[in-house]
Amino acid sequence: MRINHNIAALNTHRQLSSASGAQSKSMEKLASGLRINRAGDDAAGLAISEKMRGQIRGLDQASKNAQDGISLVSTAEGALNETHDILQRMRELAVQAGNDTNVGTDRGEIQKEINQLTSEINRIGNTTEFNTQKLLNGSKSGNGLTGTKGTDTLTIGTAVLAGESVTIDGVKFTAKAVGSADITKDEFEIGTDETTQAESLARAIQNNKALNDKYDVTTNAGVISFTQKSGYESATVLTASTDSAAGAVTAANTGAGAEGTEGKLTMQVGANGGQTFTVDILDMRADASASGMKVAGTAGGTIATVSGKTAVFTSNAVTNGTDDNAIMGALDVSTAGNATAAIDAIDDSIKAVSAERSKLGAYQNRLEHTINNLNTSSENLTAAESRIRDVDMAKEMMNQTKNSILSQAAQAMLAQSNQMPQGVLQLLR
Repeated sequence: MRINHNIAALNTHRQLSSASGAQSKSMEKLASGLRINRAGDDAAGLAISEKMRGQIRGLDQASKNAQDGISLVSTAEGALNETHDILQRMRELAVQAGNDTNVGTDRGEIQKEINQLTSEINRIGNTTEFNTQKLLNGSKSGNGLTGTKGTDTLTIGTAVLAGESVTIDGVKFTAKAVGSADITKDEFEIGTDETTQAESLARAIQNNKALNDKYDVTTNAGVISFTQKSGYESATVLTASTDSAAGAVTAANTGAGAEGTEGKLTMQVGANGGQTFTVDILDMRADASASGMKVAGTAGGTIATVSGKTAVFTSNAVTNGTDDNAIMGALDVSTAGNATAAIDAIDDSIKAVSAERSKLGAYQNRLEHTINNLNTSSENLTAAESRIRDVDMAKEMMNQTKNSILSQAAQAMLAQSNQMPQGVLQLLR
């Protein structure tokens, strides 16, 4: 018999340590509900489940993004609902004005309401916002913010005479003699030399909203430079013509731009990079001819309608909302003919608003389907991650019970093994 090394006790202690450690791990898993609490529990499983967790959280956030997108699109579409109502009222007024039972005074009163309704359409277009972003003023129509800016120059010669005109990108500027009174925004003084004349025309250009929105305008010794502003980059920089003597105005292209794409709204609707789609919201103000709106225009100007009639704009100042105070004209209904043409122009505008609302409705429906798909994907991926990461409570309770019994049994056996060396004392009797 040996007493220096109690082999039985050593073996029992080892078994007790093993059972206690296993019991401790089982209790940890039962307390947390996780099968993997540390990398040592399952190194590969931990890496896989963490990758899945990243995808799950990305899918959940993408679903929230899509919900925010629906809110934004709904805001724009709701504003256009009011624009539709206004256009319907304007059409009703134009039909009323087309009846010759009305005298000039009657049509004048109708004109007042049309002017105010036109201003309200512009106000809606300029002030409809979501999270401080304007939605209906054309800033979300995909003109682009990151395209390459182009620059053109316009050389003004002394051959331009009073009464003649220069047309720049469709905007007409009339030359007036030096010292002429009441120079308006679309007029410039011909001056005594190219430099003076160019500076006068540049001031007129800078006062014009349509051109000032698109270009930074500078002058140098009779040459006017047009540099595209951010948001208006396009491959074509400048078009210019004149009704004066040949060579009086010379446009030279010195650098074409490239259209950007960031004017549109990008919706991140996936958990990974590149899983996006774009929302394009057109300019829906009264004078946004690019989108088909035709109920406002250059004061005193005209515009052709689909039916071939020519709608006339008043010379009254119609506010374009909070963005600027440009002089615009509302549709003129002072005569039966003008009122009839106005009806067609309003019809075109109603079609434009209908098309835009239809497009926005399609965006909403698409986003709703996107949300459903994201939620389903998140649910399925969560189930897969759970199978890797979560503990089977019933099975782990069985293990904990087994390890608890083994631990208790090992403790009892350790007590017995510690009594075995005392048998040596019997030899001393």
